[in-house]
Amino acid sequence: MPESGPTITHNVVQHRFEARVEGTLAHCDYRLDGTVLQLIHTEVPAALEGRGIAARLVAAALAWARAEGLSVVPVCSYVRAYMRRHPESADLLAGGAAL
Repeated sequence: MPESGPTITHNVVQHRFEARVEGTLAHCDYRLDGTVLQLIHTEVPAALEGRGIAARLVAAALAWARAEGLSVVPVCSYVRAYMRRHPESADLLAGGAAL
């Protein structure tokens, strides 16, 4: 059975992946430097915590990186923790990037 959850959108202008839930915005921000995607900040309002929204945002960002042939530098501590929990994402790490 597919998981239900918020729709994740890629806001190219704001350089982030977003989810609007109950009138509030959760987001995962990035910087793109050539072919390196730096995931710099993930924010979910307190009222929405514990619903897996941050994980969905990061998963969407990593899927986009994979589809675009980008390597990833997880600057955000949440992204580092997510990538540690999902070793299948390790091949996306930019050379020298650590979890």
